[in-house]
Amino acid sequence: MEEILSTHVDQLSLFADETPAVKEDTVKSWGTFKDSLRAPVHRWFTYPAGFSYKAVAHSFEQFKIAKGMVVYDPFMGSGTTNVTAKSMGIDSIGTEAHPFVYEIAKAKMEWEIDGKEIRKFIHHINANFESRYSALTEAANFSLSNHFPELVLKCYKKETLSKLLALQKIYSEYELDQKESMFVFVVLTALLREISSAATGWPYIAPKKEKITSEDKDALLEFNALAISMLDDLTDIKRQANEEYLKSKHRLIFGSSTDVSAHLSNESVDHVFTSPPYLNNFDYSDRTRLELYFWGLAKNWKDITDKVRSKLMTSATTQISRSDPKYLLDEAIKTNNPEIAQFIQEAANKLSELRKVKGGKKSYDLMVIGYFNDIYKIIKEVYRVLKPGSSALFVLGDSAPYGIHIPTDRLIGEIGCSIGFKSYSLEVLRKRGDKWKANPQRHGVSLRESIVILEN
Repeated sequence: MEEILSTHVDQLSLFADETPAVKEDTVKSWGTFKDSLRAPVHRWFTYPAGFSYKAVAHSFEQFKIAKGMVVYDPFMGSGTTNVTAKSMGIDSIGTEAHPFVYEIAKAKMEWEIDGKEIRKFIHHINANFESRYSALTEAANFSLSNHFPELVLKCYKKETLSKLLALQKIYSEYELDQKESMFVFVVLTALLREISSAATGWPYIAPKKEKITSEDKDALLEFNALAISMLDDLTDIKRQANEEYLKSKHRLIFGSSTDVSAHLSNESVDHVFTSPPYLNNFDYSDRTRLELYFWGLAKNWKDITDKVRSKLMTSATTQISRSDPKYLLDEAIKTNNPEIAQFIQEAANKLSELRKVKGGKKSYDLMVIGYFNDIYKIIKEVYRVLKPGSSALFVLGDSAPYGIHIPTDRLIGEIGCSIGFKSYSLEVLRKRGDKWKANPQRHGVSLRESIVILEN
């Protein structure tokens, strides 16, 4: 199998050795959200699946992507690729199946916000907050449990959550145009984890772990500061952007990237930069549970499953029903690349046996099959929409469920070549998993994060 997997691999120095201006430590962070935490607009929502906007910009430079060209991200998330494209005056398209994250991306792509209207709204909030807060909390039947599920109640002090509720109520009652309304929506959303008394940093929420840094934070004051800071971000990003950003066009698609034929025609895209879900049992729907619950977009596990989890590409065991036939390996994979199909099936068979003796009996076997069934369809769509001679870059990591190594990067490269791509190359960004090495429950497989480059 190693011989098969190395057929097309050519270790590149595109992202390191041949670019001395790019430091090694910088490259290592490209698969993380670290750089974007310090960048205007990018930092508005720290989605746990984020990657560095610097990697996107470097990719555009290396592949000579410029004005008049179109960039596509089939896993748009909160819009890192698209925001970067806009700042460089390049047209972009993005697809996202998570409804809440899709709305965040839309807001981050809208830079022509009426600052006067936002400041007018801030003034309205400050002028009416005390009366609204008092009327809300002094009502005879007032109870936060009537407004929020238990998880939200556990993440805030009563006074803080009551103030957040008052802010939410004032926002919902005030008439703003759509662009400004979405801007305020993101401000309030970004505020949630910032002022929680529980540890709500990405990716996990730990209600029992108190966050000392939030002790003295007042919801109204923090809202005021954050709203102004985000307005300043828009000024900064427009000042730093290529002046062509005003002429660039951007289309965000809500839905699955397994089939975008209704939105994208053949050979209509010049470049793809994306980061698909890693095969590491990370439930992206659950990681936005706090936000979904706060906004009333979901009330329980079933709501999240029906509205979000069931819409996303398979990457977590929480998405899987063992009786669902969609977790049988796709016949197209078997036909186009029987060696890869054999590897995936054999890995799934091993995991099927291991789950019988492992705690939790997690359905890693079906997760692996479902993941590659989905990624196959997505890569096929990427190949269809790319112009000849162009490239698709995937930032992702390999995995080892129950200690069974799945070289996701190489498998994606091989699948791409079986679909029609001429070749693929890998660039390893960094090692992963070291922080868990002391955990006796953890496997001992060395993992990595890579960029897979598919050449059309």
